[in-house]
Amino acid sequence: MNVKINTRTEKDLLGFKEIPAHCYYGVQTLRAIENFNLSQNKLSQFPAFIKALAMVKAACAQANFKLNKIDENKNNAIQYACQQILNNQYHEQFMVDMIQGGAGTSTNMNINEVVANVGLEYLGHSKGEYQYLHPNNDVNMSQSTNDVYPTAIKIGLITAIQQLNAPFKDLIECFKSKSDEFSNILKMGRTQLQDAVPMTLGQEFGAFATTLQNDLDKLNHIMPEALSVVNLGGTAIGTGINTEVKYREYAIASLSEITQRKISSAPDLIEATSDMGDFVLFSSLLKRTATKLSKIANDLRLLSSGPRAGLNEIHLEARQPGSSIMPGKVNPVIPEAMNLVCYQVIANDLAITLAAEAGQLQLNAMEPLIAFKLFESIELLGKAMHMFQYKCIATIRANAALCQAQVENSIGIVTALNPYLGYETTTRIAKQANESGQSVLALIKAENLLSDQVLADILAVENMVQPKQSA
Repeated sequence: MNVKINTRTEKDLLGFKEIPAHCYYGVQTLRAIENFNLSQNKLSQFPAFIKALAMVKAACAQANFKLNKIDENKNNAIQYACQQILNNQYHEQFMVDMIQGGAGTSTNMNINEVVANVGLEYLGHSKGEYQYLHPNNDVNMSQSTNDVYPTAIKIGLITAIQQLNAPFKDLIECFKSKSDEFSNILKMGRTQLQDAVPMTLGQEFGAFATTLQNDLDKLNHIMPEALSVVNLGGTAIGTGINTEVKYREYAIASLSEITQRKISSAPDLIEATSDMGDFVLFSSLLKRTATKLSKIANDLRLLSSGPRAGLNEIHLEARQPGSSIMPGKVNPVIPEAMNLVCYQVIANDLAITLAAEAGQLQLNAMEPLIAFKLFESIELLGKAMHMFQYKCIATIRANAALCQAQVENSIGIVTALNPYLGYETTTRIAKQANESGQSVLALIKAENLLSDQVLADILAVENMVQPKQSA
């Protein structure tokens, strides 16, 4: 049985198309939907980007109204539509694939058409009656995809950074909490997977917190300021064609007011229209964080390895059976999943780098991939950090007795004796311990090289894991 769908007819450069009557997007969006069914990642999946587009459209309309380029009714209609989008309405209407040809034109037309049709209904007209409010002539007035799209990406990314802050901070605090919990558990540190010198398990977890805090600080101190410099008003290639003299000033001022942050105009709009440097910088910071998180995940997998034929210094909470053939096996699935996310973020950085390099002359047509992969990386990292914190780090338990036994049986503690016995003697003791299987402490005592009191002082936790206070 065929069900007839109510449609309206819209026309563009290529001809006529039937648009489902309930849809707020128009003919150009529909063509993009039909052309680009690639990633299955739609614009609707990235609300921060959609809202940023609405902010830019609202700011541009205000500037045009101030310059008497559009009348009050049209401005009110555009402002209403943009506010509805900022209130999380109509997001399902943003159906273009994030991977699209055309340097973002499909995305720009998606927002233009949705704003126009929502605005038309606000004015008492039907969707598609563009003679009263036109997607190009009115909503896109004084604009080009080439200044709207990158500006919206930057505004959206600033919002996304703010959203990433919470899981980032929570994960850091969780590592700090574990550092305090494990502060008195002595264990062997390792270099090149070989016994090195003692440390506390708390110091190891504290280092995880510190390295992530360094990245969070850089992300918040560098990127919001860099992303707040935009090329809005440059239109097609940065020359500002089709704009009034005061338009850029008014649009930037309105955007600052709408976003509630200081937005400034790039000093060279031609350079800013073609350059992707800020996006490459941002991606490199995300890659840096992903690299660190993956290293941490690797460390936790090593420290929990076994449980009887590995290091087994920590216990990760069991999350699911680990094998379809080996009964009782449990795998470190949460750190493994963190690894996989990190690899994707690192791969995204390469895609962003190649896309940024592929710009030609006055425009980079590969911006859609840059936008997609940046938003994807932020979303993946945020979800993965949340998972890592709650399903792994927060429930880690220490095997304190094993850690202590490994220290006492390790040849690595001979390094702490070096200042008292000298390099030649400690090297001999280390070699003898290796060959005989006896402990270093047993050999020291057997030869009466140091008294029990001196040994106890040398091997005190506070003297083993930090510089010793001079007598």
